[in-house]
Formats: sequence, C-alpha cells, structure tokens
Amino acid sequence: MNANVDKITSIESLSDSASLEHYGQDWTRFWTPSPSAVYFPRSTEDVVELVQWARKTGRALVPSGGRTGLSGGAVATAGEVVVSMEKMREIIEFDATEPSLSVQAGMPVGQLQNLAEEKGWYYPVDWAAADSSQVGGSIATNAGGIRVLRYGMTRDWVLGMTVVTGAGEVLRLNRGLVKNNAGLDLRHLMIGSEGVLGIITEATLALTRQPSEQSVLLLSFSDLDAIMPAFASLRQALKLSAFEIFDHRSVRHVAEAGDLSFPLDESAPFHAVVEFDDPDQVNQEKALATFEQLVEQGRVVDGTISQSGVQAEELWHWREAISESIAARTPYKNDLSVRIAAVPEFLRDLDHLVEQEYPDFEVVWFGHIGDGNLHMNVLRPESWSIDDFHKAGRKLSPRVFELVQRYHGSVSAEHGVGLLKRDDLGWSRDPGEIALMKGIKRLFDPDGIFNPGKMLSD
Repeated sequence: MNANVDKITSIESLSDSASLEHYGQDWTRFWTPSPSAVYFPRSTEDVVELVQWARKTGRALVPSGGRTGLSGGAVATAGEVVVSMEKMREIIEFDATEPSLSVQAGMPVGQLQNLAEEKGWYYPVDWAAADSSQVGGSIATNAGGIRVLRYGMTRDWVLGMTVVTGAGEVLRLNRGLVKNNAGLDLRHLMIGSEGVLGIITEATLALTRQPSEQSVLLLSFSDLDAIMPAFASLRQALKLSAFEIFDHRSVRHVAEAGDLSFPLDESAPFHAVVEFDDPDQVNQEKALATFEQLVEQGRVVDGTISQSGVQAEELWHWREAISESIAARTPYKNDLSVRIAAVPEFLRDLDHLVEQEYPDFEVVWFGHIGDGNLHMNVLRPESWSIDDFHKAGRKLSPRVFELVQRYHGSVSAEHGVGLLKRDDLGWSRDPGEIALMKGIKRLFDPDGIFNPGKMLSD
C-alpha cells in the first residue's frame, strides 16, 4: 500500500516487503503471500475503525494471530490488508471466583497458561505451538491439541468474547456467564469461524484446578489392531489425559532431527505416548501391571515409564517434535477424524489408498487416537517443487475425502478449512448446511470484507 493512499494514520502499520511476506502467510507454504499492508490495532476501537475504513474503501481484511495455522486460513494472497492482533496482549481481568481470565485476543496461549499457573489455576487446552499461537486465533480455529481426551476443545473453555462484525458492530457475547439461556448463543458461531464472521478482540476463558502430577508411558505396539484394545485397557485402569500415537517413520525423523536414540524397539510399526494421573507415583504399580498384561496379550512389544518430570518431557518429545522434524519436507497435511472405534480400520484403508496412488511418497502418521483424530503427512520428495507437490496432493485429496465420507468422518478435525480445504467442505457438510453457513456469513459480514475466499467459496 502506498503511504499516501487510504492509510489510517492513527493505527500502526507496515508495508515493507519483508513484513508483507512475514505477516501474509501461515505455516502452510503453498501460496505466495501478497498483502498490501499490515495493521496493528491495540484496542477494540481500533478494530472498529479498521472495519469502517475497509467498508468505505472496499478493502478486504485478513485477521491474523500467531499464523501457526495449517490450512491457509490466515494467508493474504491478493492484496488484502492483514490485521495483526499481536499488539493486543493485555490482561483485562482475573476472576478468582469463577475462575477465569479475560485477555485481549493477541495474547499468546502459552502466556495465558503461565498467567493461570501464577494465579494457582490451569488453562488445559495445549498443543506444540501454544507459545506462538494467540488466544483469538485459537478460538477462531477451535484449537484442540494433545489433551482433548481429558479437557475437550477450546470451545469448552470460552465463557465470553468481544467481536467486531463486518458491519463494524461490537458484540459482547455471553459476557463470561456460566449459565445463560437468554436466546441464541452467538458465541459458538464465532468459535471455529476462521475469521469469516468477525474479528475477536477480547476473550474470557475458564480455568480449572491444576492437574495432579502426571506420569508418561511410552509404548511400542505389535501392529495396528493392538492399539484400540490397549487404549481400552489403559483407560479402564488409569485416569488418562492423553493417548497419542505415531508411526515408525515419525520416530526416524525426530531421531535424525535431534540426533537422538529412540529408547524402545524402533522396528515396531506404531508407538504411543500415554499420560496419566500419578500423584507421588501412586499409580506406577497399576500402570506396570497393565503394561505387563498387554505384553502377555501380544499387543505391546516394548515400553518405558517416566520416573520424573524431566523424563516425562523427554518421552513427550517423541510426539511433540514430529511436525517440526518434517517441516523442511513441506508436508501435504490431512487432518482427519472418524468415530474412535473406527480408527484402525480407517487408517488401514487410508494407508492402502495412498500406497496405491503414490507408492513413492513417504507418509508419516500421528494423531490423537483418544478422540478419533489422525494426521496424515505426505512428505514432498526433495526433487519435487512445492507447486508440483501441491498439485499431486490436491489430486489425491478427493480419494482421501471420499473414504472419510464413507466413514461419516470429517475432512478437518482441528486445523480448520481455510483455503486448503475450502473446496472440499462438501465431503463433510451437506449442501443445505453450506447454504446456511453462507447466509450467516452475509449477515455478519454484509460487504464480504472478512477473509474472503476462506472456508466458504463465493
């Protein structure tokens, strides 16, 4: 954007090429960022001013949080104006009675977690990028993460929020109330809306008591069919907070990236990190007894249990470091979910499909098995260009999504739709649902200025 054209001088902005590239993309790398400017509001009133200006000038706005998304939901490719929330990081209120924290939407989730801990409480929605992700973005994408099994999704922790609509209206939704049946709860429309309905500027998030001390089991499974029976046995014996699986290829990439040695049998096809309540290690004997039973049944071939917090972190690393370890291969990601009981059969069918279509592609699998969510990462061959690889991925996707539909699953379990899966929404949503979504979009954003082209096609 030229400095003398349509510029709002009262709000900080950048338009140099390095900033435009930096703020114009998320963790996907399939689109070339090309915003016209980046604005940094510091208040709800600043966002209202930006929206009014955008309506008057016909500019499109792309709300931007930590830009850790994996679906292209925060990329600006066509001269849009990026609205970065990173200057809006203030604490608004801590309520010890509820308990809750009210903050501006640009606060990193990791900072929110630290603030809650300082107050003696706990914000439980957690994932590897929590220190980079922002509160508003986590709400707009209904972030899940590694402990959904125990704590659910972000949606379960949002008590209220302030939103600026595409008409420039300020909505204060639910106002932090625990019980409120006075009409439709529009808060839940905004959660997971990916910035197409409004810009979240403030949020009130519920807190919970800090969890008891946790221990971690790292297990190696004999085969795919062993995973769900093992999950059932462990869940019955222990109070689980996470059950995360990953395949042998994931192990190899994490080991190579960190020059590490995997502590278990690397030849096993699948492994899991299992986290459970273990105050003062009172459940170690029960965990070991369950482990031995699974070994006797032939379901588990190797395992180890943490004896300290440091060891627990070391075991978690084998799951949490996967995405970073494969990032250089620009993976084509599919974030899929089916009913929990159907996971093994679905994974087997999906693995067979990819092997048939692209036998030379390496596929890395990991996921939140306890909530039916699988992450399929097809790695780009080093000799392929990103564009050619993206085209190959797009060619494969309909076959994958057809299988997802057959299992009555979702083409996007937690990463959102964005640009990446916008044209695939019909595999998980009926035409009537999509028509209603578009109607809701027009009501909240009458001029179509918010994140055009994301989630919903024109």
